[in-house]
Amino acid sequence: MANDYAEKMKTMGINLFALAMFLVLWTLIAYWQDSPFFATPPQIALGFVQMVTVGDVEGIKLWTHLFDSLVRVFAGFGAACLLGIPGGMFFGLYPKIYARTRIIIEPIRFISPIAWIPMAIVLLIGFFRYIFVIWVASFFPIFVATLWSVRQVNPVHVNVARVAGASRSFVIRKIVFPAILPSIAGGMRVSLGISWMCIVAAEMIGGQMVGIGRLILKSAMVTRMDLVIVGMVSIGIIGYATNELIIMIEKRLFRWRAAVSIE
Repeated sequence: MANDYAEKMKTMGINLFALAMFLVLWTLIAYWQDSPFFATPPQIALGFVQMVTVGDVEGIKLWTHLFDSLVRVFAGFGAACLLGIPGGMFFGLYPKIYARTRIIIEPIRFISPIAWIPMAIVLLIGFFRYIFVIWVASFFPIFVATLWSVRQVNPVHVNVARVAGASRSFVIRKIVFPAILPSIAGGMRVSLGISWMCIVAAEMIGGQMVGIGRLILKSAMVTRMDLVIVGMVSIGIIGYATNELIIMIEKRLFRWRAAVSIE
């Protein structure tokens, strides 16, 4: 126990040192460039204070931007989970159906989520524009992770259960689904990262004046690069926090899964 705690403290110390070195390097490069478009860490810190206390060029505070972006991301991400997990399981359990519809599914999977933004603007209104773009971005990583993890389930376990008289629904609930949960969690982490990447572009074009993407665009238009970076850093922090939350849940749910190391 003591060794684990010491290792965690050591890792945290190394991370903090790396962050400090990154900030020092950033500051040196910023002063060397001597450009109004390359904000220094102190300027960005002041930008954070301004965004929290005063707001952006229109008086909208950082928390308002963050809240709207969070709601949009998690609404689209949640919809992707609700459709991607059952959809992946269905096509994984019925490979013949997937083989006959693959010519439709696979080409759509390779279309960039950003390419759907014009269609979302034309066909949808307000909140639903963002939900649609995030759903498109999040759906396929979850769908594919679920689909292929179903195919990796050990057939011996399934066959033994069926020989013992287990029903198809029992096999799916008690054997297949628990076996694919780690892969689904991995797909969810990938999807969440892509969602945060896409919400910025969607909010820049979507029309509403609130959201981290809109904050970045408005700040860039008035050359407030410190506020641009405030928006970028905010996304990074929120994305990192949500990713760590999923990892914590994974560790609690899948304690039986051993980590691989070649050290």
